[in-house]
Amino acid sequence: MATAVTREAGTRRPVVARLAGVSKSFGAVRALGPLDLELRQGEVTALLGPNGAGKTTSVRLLLGLCAPSAGSVRVFGRDPRQPQSRHRVGAMLQVARVPETLKVREHVAAFASYYPAPLPVGEALAAAGLERLAERPFGALSGGERQRLLFALALVGDPDLLYLDEPTVALDVEGRRAFWGHVRALAARGKTILLTTHYLEEADALAQRVVVLDRGCVVADGTPAEIKRRASGRRVRVVTGLADDALVALPGVRELQRQEARVEILTDAPDALVRALLAADPEASELEVAGAGLEEAFLALTGRGPEGGGR
Repeated sequence: MATAVTREAGTRRPVVARLAGVSKSFGAVRALGPLDLELRQGEVTALLGPNGAGKTTSVRLLLGLCAPSAGSVRVFGRDPRQPQSRHRVGAMLQVARVPETLKVREHVAAFASYYPAPLPVGEALAAAGLERLAERPFGALSGGERQRLLFALALVGDPDLLYLDEPTVALDVEGRRAFWGHVRALAARGKTILLTTHYLEEADALAQRVVVLDRGCVVADGTPAEIKRRASGRRVRVVTGLADDALVALPGVRELQRQEARVEILTDAPDALVRALLAADPEASELEVAGAGLEEAFLALTGRGPEGGGR
């Protein structure tokens, strides 16, 4: 496979981390590469891909948790395994285990001690919305509360580079929105964030740049708007009394979703579809035509859905 060329998103900023010509194999299986990827200061980059695309392997390489089979990995110009690099990095990973008997505050205080200039423990707890849970043991936390603690542990070192691997799994809608606000605030302070997520709405809402991996290589790199332009089709939303079989018979219908009388149709021929729909149902209302979203672009690029997990 040819190496994909990394595209810069927005204005040129200092490079914080770089994978250059990197490949990673596990035995006879190539999980990644060849891959070139740069992360720049103050950007939120969403790394997307189906199961097995190489997202988690990329993060592990940047964290120094494994070594590349070929190519080089640099974080702040150094080997990511060196303390000078690790002191400037925070990570919230999918699989993380901490002692269940320690209290929330004790966990955050312990992690703070690993860094030369950490945030105050109370500030990290507040950022993750954990002030009222500070004295609760980890083992007594719900799934969403555990995610918030892992976020606090990633933040407490005041890192310049933050890896967030599926960070909002188990969070409710309110918790996810609050988390988004924290990520935006971190980026505004010049922090660099690499986000992996299978919630495409999350990538669209947070990232200035989206990188799509498939089978270990970059297949797209650009702003969310640029990635969405890779998808063909439009979404037509309407309230109609027409039955599904009548709607499917209209010109250009590729996909149909219904919630009671409200219908959403994916089409390659929006003009013809709208004319035919209004002719068949003059009482149709709340008509809206919009561009295809990040999900359609993702499917067009990979042919697969953005499931969580996998290497």
